[in-house]
Amino acid sequence: MMKTIHVKEVEYIAFRLAKEMLTFDEPIPDFSSRRPNILESCLATPFQTFSKKSLYSGFLSKASILFYLLIKNHPFQNGNKRIAMTTLFVFLHKNKKWIRVDAQELYNFTVWVAQSPPKLKDETVKAIQKFLKIYMVDL
Repeated sequence: MMKTIHVKEVEYIAFRLAKEMLTFDEPIPDFSSRRPNILESCLATPFQTFSKKSLYSGFLSKASILFYLLIKNHPFQNGNKRIAMTTLFVFLHKNKKWIRVDAQELYNFTVWVAQSPPKLKDETVKAIQKFLKIYMVDL
């Protein structure tokens, strides 16, 4: 059975990133400053159903929309790309998956997703699926 990711896990991720980033000049705001209900929506959307049918079928589809929404819906004041990447890592790991990709390539891809036009959401999510399919490995 596929494991989901929960708000408490993202809260921990944000806390750890904030702690790590304090040594750099890249602040991540306190978790309580997040925009109400946006994070919860980002985490729930991959698992939504309609007429008992999953709107995002399969692991790649769920991981891709999760990554996309955490970047594009800006649940946090700052650090959305970093939190999205780390949340994706946790989601993959919980489901015994990982991605083997050069850090710079992952960074560039994440920035590309962030800069993608909202009207190209479906195409961007498909590109994320393709990216994950290429680099995803079983643990």
